[in-house]
Amino acid sequence: EVQLVESGGGLVRPGGSLRLSCTTSGFPFDDYTVGWFRQAPGKQREGFSCISNGDRNTWYADSVKGRFTVSSDSAKNTVYLQMDNLRPEDSAVYYCGALYRGATYYYCNGYAGLGYWGQGTQVTVSS
Repeated sequence: EVQLVESGGGLVRPGGSLRLSCTTSGFPFDDYTVGWFRQAPGKQREGFSCISNGDRNTWYADSVKGRFTVSSDSAKNTVYLQMDNLRPEDSAVYYCGALYRGATYYYCNGYAGLGYWGQGTQVTVSS
């Protein structure tokens, strides 16, 4: 069974940091692209960071570029998301997804429905 499990969310003050994990199983990790998506109440789901596990190519949305860093650990079948300088507008449920050989830009910008999803983890940035 294909599984993706997000962890690491929580409450953080503006300017703080969180590190999310997406632990995967049930598919050949290095053949897939993993994306990070977030959805705040009343808003559309946004893809903001994607990584090709095979070649480690990455893509970031302008809203997070320079603040978030995605990385991939093939030995653990896990993708990490380091989030620094968090802002209140970053508050959302954060999901990871996976797509076979997905191009990073296109997976983050409309093709997530073709792959698999995790259950999400809540990130709240508030003073």
